[in-house]
Amino acid sequence: MPVTSQPPGRRERNKQEKLDRITAAASELFAEYGVEDVTTQQIADKADIGTGTLFLYAKSKGELLLLVQNAHYAEALERGRADAQIIQDALGAVMAIVRPIVECNRTQIGNGRFYLKEMVFGDPNEPRHSEALSIVAQTEEAIAAILDREKPAGAGAAATAARIVSAIMFVSMAASVNAGLEVEELVQDIRTQISVLISR
Repeated sequence: MPVTSQPPGRRERNKQEKLDRITAAASELFAEYGVEDVTTQQIADKADIGTGTLFLYAKSKGELLLLVQNAHYAEALERGRADAQIIQDALGAVMAIVRPIVECNRTQIGNGRFYLKEMVFGDPNEPRHSEALSIVAQTEEAIAAILDREKPAGAGAAATAARIVSAIMFVSMAASVNAGLEVEELVQDIRTQISVLISR
C-alpha cells in the first residue's frame, strides 16, 4: 500500500503563515528604507506579531535580511545558469552567471552589501546563513563546470578557479569604493578581473 504524506497540521500552517508575514513585512520595509534604517519592532508591527515571536524566526536583522534575500539570490543564480548553457565562450558563460547576481545585489545597494557581510560574518549555525552559503557553493559549482568544459584540468583546479571567481565577485560587490558604481560598471570591472584568471 503506498504511503501518503499527511497535509500539514494547524500548528505547522500557523508557523508558515507567520513566517510568510514576517518575510513580506521585512521585504517591504528593507526595500523601502534599507536594512540599516528599519527596526525589528517595525517588522514585528507590520507582520502583526510580537517581537518575542519575531525572534523565534530570526534572532537579528541580519538573519531577517538573509531570509528575504536568499530566495532572490537563488532565483538570480538559476537565471544565470540558464543563460550560461547557451553560451560557448567560457568568459561569456561565467559572466552570464555573475550578471544576475550583481543585479540582485544592486537592487538596494545598502541591503546588498549588508547581505554579503552577514553571509561572511553571520552565525554559521543559523539556518538562513546555511542557505546563503549553499547558494554560494552552488554558484561556484556552476562556474567550475563552465571552466572545466573549457580547459579540463581536473575538478580540483576548476573548483579552485571558481572559488577565486566567486571571491572576485563578492569582494567587488561589497567594497566601499564600488558602492557608487552602476550595475554595468561593476559587471565590467568584475569581467576584467575574471578575464585575467581565465586567460591563463
